Amino acid sequence: MSKTNGRLRLLLVEDSEDDAFFLLRALKKGGIEPCYKMVASESAMESALMEETWDIVITDHNLPGFTSFRVLELARKLAPDLPVIIVSGLIGEDVAVSAMKAGAQDYIMKDSLARLIPAIHRELREVTVRLAKKRAESTLEHMAYHDSLTDLVNRREFERQLSQALHDSRKSVRECVLLYLDLDQFKIINDTCGHIAGDELLKQLAKLLGQNLRSDDTLARLGGDEFGILLRGCDAADARKVAESLCEEVREYRFVWEDRPFAVSLSIGMVIVGSEYQTASELLSHADLACYAAKDRGRDNVQVYETSDRDMQQRQRDMHWTSRLQSALQTNDFFLCHQEMVALQESSADGFRTEFLVRLREGDDVVPPGAFIPAAERFGLMPRIDRKVIELAFDYLDRTGLGRESSGTFFINLSGGSLSDGELFSFIRAKVKEFSVLPNRICFEITETSAIGNLSDTIGFIERARNEGFKFALDDFGSGMSSFSYLKALPIDYLKVDGGFIRNLLEDPIDLGIVDACNRIGHAAGLKTIAEFVENDEVKECLRKLGFDYAQGYGIAKPVPVNQ
Repeated sequence: MSKTNGRLRLLLVEDSEDDAFFLLRALKKGGIEPCYKMVASESAMESALMEETWDIVITDHNLPGFTSFRVLELARKLAPDLPVIIVSGLIGEDVAVSAMKAGAQDYIMKDSLARLIPAIHRELREVTVRLAKKRAESTLEHMAYHDSLTDLVNRREFERQLSQALHDSRKSVRECVLLYLDLDQFKIINDTCGHIAGDELLKQLAKLLGQNLRSDDTLARLGGDEFGILLRGCDAADARKVAESLCEEVREYRFVWEDRPFAVSLSIGMVIVGSEYQTASELLSHADLACYAAKDRGRDNVQVYETSDRDMQQRQRDMHWTSRLQSALQTNDFFLCHQEMVALQESSADGFRTEFLVRLREGDDVVPPGAFIPAAERFGLMPRIDRKVIELAFDYLDRTGLGRESSGTFFINLSGGSLSDGELFSFIRAKVKEFSVLPNRICFEITETSAIGNLSDTIGFIERARNEGFKFALDDFGSGMSSFSYLKALPIDYLKVDGGFIRNLLEDPIDLGIVDACNRIGHAAGLKTIAEFVENDEVKECLRKLGFDYAQGYGIAKPVPVNQ
C-alpha cells in the first residue's frame, strides 16, 4: 500500500467543496491527514487511477452524470484491490445494499462521519490481508508449474506444452522440435564440490541457455541435470543450428567454484514433433535415447532420433542397467544405510526416527541411488527394489529387536510403481509375520509426484496399510504439483518439506515464506512436519523457531550403513 511521507493517499470523488471540507476536517480530527486528490467526473477519476496509486477511494453517491455505481465499475477495472467507501447524504437503504453488492466496502451518511475513521482503518487492514493472500496464491501457482531451483518451467508443465504441440502438429503445418539436453560433467562437479556447487551450476546454465532462445520457445528443467527445449515454428535444419549453438555456448562457458574453473558441455537429443507420435512421453523417450546416443558418440554433440539408426536401436536394446539390477536383486549387492532425524520441539521428542536408504555395492565401490534409480524406474524395476528394501529393513529390525520396541519410527521409501502394485500390501503383511515387526514402528515415505500420479491407487494402499498400523509420510512436499490441494485427500501422518526450499531459506525470503507456509498447513492438517536437507545449525535453529517438529540432513547426521 503506497504512502506519501507516511500519509494516506486518498482519491476523493466529490463535486462539493463544502462537503469535501467537512469530510477532510472529520478525517483530521480522527488523526488522518491525507494526501488527496479531488475528482468530480468519470474521465478525471479514470486518469487519476491510471496515473497514480491510491490507498482508498471515498465517493459521494450521486454526482451529476456520475454515480457511485460507475465509480465502483472503474475501480474494479483499473484497481481491483482498491477499497471504495460511499459517503452520502442522499442514499436509501435499498441503494446502499445494492452498492455493497456491487463492491463497495461500506456506506456512511454524511451526518454520521464518526463511523468513517474506523471504516478506513478496517479497510486498510483488510486490503493488506487481501494483497498478502493474492501474493501467496500467486507464489503457490508459480510453484505448481516451475522448478524451485532454476525457476524454469518444470517437467509437468513442459509435458503439458509438449502434448499441446503434438496436438497442434496434427492440425497445422507449424513445425516444432524437441531438444533433450544433458550436462556431461555435472556428476564430477557435484561429487567434488558438493550439491551447493551443483545447484549453482544448474542456475547459471539455466540463464545461459535461456539467453539463446526466442520468447515463443519453452525451456524447462526436467530433473537433475536434464533440460528440455520446445522450439516452436522451427524446422529440423534451424533446430539443429540452435542445438549446435547451445553446445558451443556451454562449451565456451567456464563454471568457477572456490577459484576452481570447470569446463562443462552438453549432449543433446533432438526429435521432430510429428503425427507419428501419440504421446509426450513417447517424444521424451525418443529424445532421451537420442541424447544417450550423443553421449555414446563422444558427448558435446547433437543427435537426431531416427528409427533406422543402428546405434539408437542398440541403445534401445541396451539393458546394461536392467541386467545389473536384475543381478543385484538376486544377490546381496543391495544394502541399507540409515539417516537419523532429530526432534526440534520438546513435544515431538517421543522416540527416535531414522530413514532407511538403499545403496548398490559395485565391487569395492558404492553406487548412490541417483545413479541407478532413474534406470530402475525407466525399466520398471523399482517395485522389485522396493520389496528388497522392505525385506532388508524388516530383517534388520527383527534381528536387532528394534521392530518390536515400544517407541521409534523407521521410514522406508516407496516408489510410484510400487503404489500401483496390487500385490505389495499382501507382500508387506507376509513380511510382518515372517520377521515379527510391529507395523506402528514403520512409516512408508511416498513422494508428492508419485502419490499424485497414482492418486486413487495411492489412497487405497495407504488406507489399507494404516488400518494395520503403518504410518505414512509425504516426501518432497511443495515441489510443484498443486501440493496443498492434495493434503485433504491423502491420509498421511508426516509431511516432509522439499529440501530445495530448506537449503536457501536463510538467504531467500520466498523460500522462507514457502517453508513456513508448508509447516503451518501441515500442522493445520494435523500432521507432524519434517525438514530435510538441513545442512547447518543456523538452518536448524530457524526451523525450530518456525515450529517444525523434526529435522534431517547432513547437518544432523549423515547416512551410515546398518549392521548387516
